[in-house]
Amino acid sequence: MLELADYASLLQNALKKNEFNVFGCRCSIIYSGRAESYLPPGDRIVIIKSDNSLLVHQPEGNNPVNYMKPGSSHYISFDDGKYFLRSQNLIHREYMDIEIHEIYFFESKHLEDGQKIILTGTEKDMAKMLFDNPSLIESGFKPLSMEEQTAFGFIDLFGYDKENTLTVIECKRYAADFKAVEQLKRYVERIKQSKGLTFVRGILAAPKISPNAEDLLHQEGFSFVSVKPPKYLERYDAKQKTLDGF
Repeated sequence: MLELADYASLLQNALKKNEFNVFGCRCSIIYSGRAESYLPPGDRIVIIKSDNSLLVHQPEGNNPVNYMKPGSSHYISFDDGKYFLRSQNLIHREYMDIEIHEIYFFESKHLEDGQKIILTGTEKDMAKMLFDNPSLIESGFKPLSMEEQTAFGFIDLFGYDKENTLTVIECKRYAADFKAVEQLKRYVERIKQSKGLTFVRGILAAPKISPNAEDLLHQEGFSFVSVKPPKYLERYDAKQKTLDGF
């Protein structure tokens, strides 16, 4: 079984390689930067990534209890018979001293991942769903185009209602708020100017809308339609039996 000194030596060598390092330990932490803090001894997971960011996790919870930003520097020191992992980020004026009382495990690897997460159920997905299923907006709605460009950005969906009135649809994947109403208003006004029209309908499509935003929406003469974004990867089924159901 490795002693603390052996682990400290392994960690010091690994830090020189800019690899992904993770170790479980009992430690206490002093931090100075975004705030001043002291974390008494406890069991934690310490992660140092190849960009030299550092995260400290407790056994429960998904957020780090403390962290250092990318570009930090880290080194092991032995002072007064104690081992410390010392970190600093001079640009952000942040400092962290982790006193390591015991290390339970340690791993260092070169990891590669250049992929970016691909979101589903986005506002673009909502617009596509409504374009393909116009009755979700209202009966008789005829979609014309998606991603119509204006000086203020891209209109999610453009079309005509059953009265052949030009209509702008603004999609929001979460609850619509004041900003969503104001954005819709800007798009409607822009289309009225560019098309030389005196009236253009505005519809806000979202799962829900705040009461204040709905009041403003009606004041502007616009409409709200409750629409949930498509969830192509959803695995939860409200009808699915739990273990208690068997």
